[in-house]
Amino acid sequence: MRKKKAKTRARKGKPIRQVAALPYRRGASGAMEFMIVTSRDTGRFILPKGWPIKGMSDADAAAEEAEQEAGVTGRVGKQPIGRYRYWKRLSDAFVPITVSVFPLEVEAEVQAFREQGQRKRGWLAPEEAGLLIDDPELKSLIQDAERLLVQEE
Repeated sequence: MRKKKAKTRARKGKPIRQVAALPYRRGASGAMEFMIVTSRDTGRFILPKGWPIKGMSDADAAAEEAEQEAGVTGRVGKQPIGRYRYWKRLSDAFVPITVSVFPLEVEAEVQAFREQGQRKRGWLAPEEAGLLIDDPELKSLIQDAERLLVQEE
């Protein structure tokens, strides 16, 4: 969905949604780690996310975003582990977005990826990731994610 379409949907009171991946792995010590990336515009710490992709499931679209924005691939969960809301800044408006977050168990990480010159990425313990995330709903989701993912294993 393009920004213009998002604005039009928002003006009509229709929901706008995005999909995100929560890349995770077990570190050398066995502890869970999450990958977060910086946004292109503000440099805030976020999850790899984007618009749903026509012809793809939301889970697969989230995995595609993780590959483009963070250079990671793996096994994506078919159901979201949670959702959060934020206000997307467009050139002349703010629009409310609901993001469905899909877990992505990382199997491979590449050094060269599509948006590597536009973003920074890093693996962090859940508590550390929570400290760097500004958005309260996303922070809460990340703090609960380790418990939710352990239940799935």
